[in-house]
Amino acid sequence: MEPEIIQPEVVETLAAAVPVAPAAEQPVQPQRDQRFGGQRGGRGGRGGAGGRGGQRRRPQGDRPKSEFDQRTLEIGRVSRVTKGGKRFSFRTTIVIGDGKGRVGVGMAKGKDVQQSVQKAANQARKRLITIPLINGTIPHQVEAKYSSAVVILKPARGGVKAGGPVRVVAKLAGIHALTGKLIERTNNKINIAMATVEALKKLRVKHK
Repeated sequence: MEPEIIQPEVVETLAAAVPVAPAAEQPVQPQRDQRFGGQRGGRGGRGGAGGRGGQRRRPQGDRPKSEFDQRTLEIGRVSRVTKGGKRFSFRTTIVIGDGKGRVGVGMAKGKDVQQSVQKAANQARKRLITIPLINGTIPHQVEAKYSSAVVILKPARGGVKAGGPVRVVAKLAGIHALTGKLIERTNNKINIAMATVEALKKLRVKHK
C-alpha cells in the first residue's frame, strides 16, 4: 500500500485552522552590570565592588614611612659543615639611624638575603644608642677599640672627614661635622662600625 501524499495547499490550510496557544511569559532576568562584574564583587571577586569581603587594598603610597633610615653595610655568604654536606646562609650587617642622635648596628644570619636583612634591622633597633650633639658635631674627642679596630673621633666644623663605616654611622646618627681616624688599619667593616659605636657611647656633656 503506497503512502498517501498530502498536497502543500492542504497543509497550509490545516495549519491555519489549528489555534495556537499563547506563549507563557518568561520572567525578565536582571541584566548584570558588565562594568562592575555583576553580582560577584566586580573585578575584586566576591563580596562587593572592591575585592573579597568588600575590603579595598590600601595604596602603597599610604603606608607609614619608618622614622629610621637604613643602610646595608655588608652582605656575606657563610657555610656550615654537617653530615649531609655544607649548608649555606647569608650574614648581613645593617646600620640604622634617625638623623637626630640615635643610631644602631645589627648583624644577623638567614636562609636568604631578605630574611637576614630583616633580622639584622630588628637587632639594630634593639641596640639603639642616643648620643649628645652640639651644633651638628660631637662635644669632645673620644677613642674606642673593638676587636682589631681602633677608632678616634674628633669634633670638627666643616663636613664629615671620615671614610667607610665611620662615615655611614656618623651620617645616620645626624652628625654633620666630624673627623674620624683609624689607628690600626683593618679591612673588617663590622669591627670598624662597632668601634665607632663604642666610641659614640663614651660621649658626655658637661652640665654647667
